[in-house]
Amino acid sequence: MNSILRDAATRGARYLEDLETRSVAPSLEALERLSELGGAIPEKPTDPADVLALLDEVGSPATLASAGGRFFGFVISGSLPVALAANWLGSAWDQNAALVAASPVSAALEETALRWLVDVLDLPSSCGGAFVTGATMANFTALAAARHAVLEQAGWDVESDGLFSAPPVTVIVGEEAHPTLRKALGMLGFGRNRVVVVPVDGQGRMRAEALPAISGPTIICMQSGNINTGAMDPAVEICAAARSAGAWVHVDGAIGMWAAAAPERAHLVAGVADADSWATDAHKWLNVPYDSGLAFVRDPEHLRGAMALSAAYLPFGGQREPSEYTPELSRRARGIEVWAALRSLGRTGLADLIERTCRFAARFAEGVQSAGYAVLNDVVLNQVLVSFGDEETTDRVIAGIQADGTCWCGGTRNDLAGPVCDAHQRFVVGNHAKRCRA
Repeated sequence: MNSILRDAATRGARYLEDLETRSVAPSLEALERLSELGGAIPEKPTDPADVLALLDEVGSPATLASAGGRFFGFVISGSLPVALAANWLGSAWDQNAALVAASPVSAALEETALRWLVDVLDLPSSCGGAFVTGATMANFTALAAARHAVLEQAGWDVESDGLFSAPPVTVIVGEEAHPTLRKALGMLGFGRNRVVVVPVDGQGRMRAEALPAISGPTIICMQSGNINTGAMDPAVEICAAARSAGAWVHVDGAIGMWAAAAPERAHLVAGVADADSWATDAHKWLNVPYDSGLAFVRDPEHLRGAMALSAAYLPFGGQREPSEYTPELSRRARGIEVWAALRSLGRTGLADLIERTCRFAARFAEGVQSAGYAVLNDVVLNQVLVSFGDEETTDRVIAGIQADGTCWCGGTRNDLAGPVCDAHQRFVVGNHAKRCRA
């Protein structure tokens, strides 16, 4: 066992070392070789060392080098070395993070990491939280708590009685709400297309003055960090309107909530802490390995009410039981690498990471503009929307960058300008790198 683990560590380290010199996109030959990983299941056992060698020799060249400093796509982050190392150690521990009894260390690290996250994200200290797969499940988890709370207030137990004959819940979203938020709403039975849509301004911010009259059980979903521009919905105004009408406010903050951890950017999220629930990722700006989504709810009992289960065979104790706050029972211990990243960076290191990537975005925008191209957004975080002219030219530039292999960027679409390049700045494995994402 020790030899194959050492071999895996050696191969993993070599893969990371080679990222800065290889083509970011895999070659056609590498993609064609993926067929070697297929075929019928072997009839007889294969030496584990040979399995690992095949995986590395065929699989590694066919990856998109998203962990390196020249990948600019999809809001995909590389990993801090300490977070990756903690992930490896945690995988060796092979802990089931469902229960304190199943993994005391995982429960302790998770509880500490959640407390630290609430602190650096400037959320109410009373918040409960959950480690999930990503922002989609974070939205799902937090919105399940919202559903529980607004229907409980209306005298309905949705966990016991379902949505049949339940009081109707109005869900309000911005015109540029992320598609995964609508997916979460669909999974919760609210319907993706049943929502009330509020128009947005030119940067994708929900127009607070266009909020409809609110009555009855209502959930307002706002954004902290538009996926294309980084713009923030006006949290102060939205939360004030919701509070006066007794509505719940949920924040999809996959990108923008991290501005709270950087003193020079914290003003961007003014009012966000007045919401009732929040969703974000640690595998974006905190740079931990996939997957690591985070859900927070102001009143932990609403989260527990939506997620708790009852099973006589499970040894629940007097401590916080992680499985009572997440959709899953069995799951990996995601809190390990989050704890390691925060312990390593500290408050000032995290702030510096965020500030520098935002400054690089501004520098990137200045360079693009000086070269004669249009930047379409106000660069407030780490997004830079660039147009290279007409639709055909922009598509051709993006395709050329991808084919060249020096770096990789994707595109997005702006309703007014057509295809655009959307550049993000990030910190990855000790380096500062630009990135575009689709």
